[in-house]
Amino acid sequence: MSTPSRVLHHVTSSKLSLQSIQYLVIDEADLVLSYGHESDLQQISAKLPNTVQTYLMSATLTDEIHTLKSSMCRNPAILKLEEAERETDTLTQYYVECPEDDKFLLIYVVLKLKLLKGKCIVFVNDIDRCYRVKLYLEQFGIRSCVLNAELPLNSRSLSSVINLTKRLHIVEEFNKGIYDIILATDEANKMEKASIDDDGEQERQQEPIEPAKVLPANRTEHGTSKKRKRKDDEYGVARGIDFQNVSFVINFDFPTTSKAYLHRIGRTARAGSQGTALSFVIPTSEYGKSKHASLPSTKNDVKVLERIRACLADAGRKEIQQYHFDTKQLEAFRYRITDALRAVTSAAIHQARAQELRKEILTSEKLKRHFEDNPGELEALRHDEDIHVVRRQAHLKYVPDYLLPGGGGSGSKKDLGFVGYRKEGGNRIRKARLLAKQRSKAGGKGGKPKKRDPLKSFRPRK
Repeated sequence: MSTPSRVLHHVTSSKLSLQSIQYLVIDEADLVLSYGHESDLQQISAKLPNTVQTYLMSATLTDEIHTLKSSMCRNPAILKLEEAERETDTLTQYYVECPEDDKFLLIYVVLKLKLLKGKCIVFVNDIDRCYRVKLYLEQFGIRSCVLNAELPLNSRSLSSVINLTKRLHIVEEFNKGIYDIILATDEANKMEKASIDDDGEQERQQEPIEPAKVLPANRTEHGTSKKRKRKDDEYGVARGIDFQNVSFVINFDFPTTSKAYLHRIGRTARAGSQGTALSFVIPTSEYGKSKHASLPSTKNDVKVLERIRACLADAGRKEIQQYHFDTKQLEAFRYRITDALRAVTSAAIHQARAQELRKEILTSEKLKRHFEDNPGELEALRHDEDIHVVRRQAHLKYVPDYLLPGGGGSGSKKDLGFVGYRKEGGNRIRKARLLAKQRSKAGGKGGKPKKRDPLKSFRPRK
């Protein structure tokens, strides 16, 4: 199992021979050419024996598939696996129209009150957004992990090794149940300037057509170049990664294409299991009204929703249904949301990203050899102090019963009986002090009146 570029590298260096290969499987074939592997595949194809049997695996049939089929296959045959009716009915899809700030309110209610139970994938459209949501959820004691893939896999630098190790480690922890919530992005959701029209032109333009480029070592995202560093095209988690036992998917940020939506919701309701997909849709009239919650990719949520409905209808799948939350019951939680969001600043997000990467470096098994050769780097990392990037608010971790509908699940208020204004019995110490004061006014223990100091009482002597 390898990428085309690595296979070609081993073949040209005589470390791998293709003469004895009988079968060749190309997974995610619709994306291989989009990632810039066309030249690699052509060179590999020239070195393959004529007897090799090639399999192209893909969830969709695109122009790239036909191009790859003509160059890699001889007398090809197309085998379509029709989805069984019982499997299509196992996924329930909902969407909620809400303002931008209400996204944070809704995800808090859904996860903290466990309206949806089980393991969850929360999709957002930006890496900074991942850490904003993570730090926000931490305010309420909700643990989650971020599948951060901002570093390129096709780079041979140390950072790429760190990032690959980190991805595999996070997926393993999620599948083992250490984390029940994973925050992720997908490359297919990249925002384009093209507008959305009915024939799906934007979806075709969103597929990357240029090969992935690796910046030189002396060029960084914050360097002098005005062009942003290209993120790794292989890091999309909406497809290609084996997430196990995912009960529900939340589209915190709505995807920009119907294709990306289908791949996202495909992470749940697999192999006949039940699953739920909940999406937050920003109405056009509400877009751009919040500075911290606004995201450019959500501008066309309503248009994308219409295209998704059309695609689901054409495929004969269940329709996505609108869900209405009782806003009156949610208003009681709003002040908590405001307190939590104030603590999650841009500086806190950047520090959290750096701190998580540092932690992964220290615990990486694949970097042991590097640190053995460079012990000074390891000591420097260990002596760095941990940074508490977010102001901790312990009271937000607990949900008081009076905030819950119906008084905390009991459904009715408790009868406390008569409650007077004064506490019966009183305080023992307070009683003793009051008695001593009365005795002092009456003349004390000996019955003689106590002399008054006019400078303290401001009362003249009679």
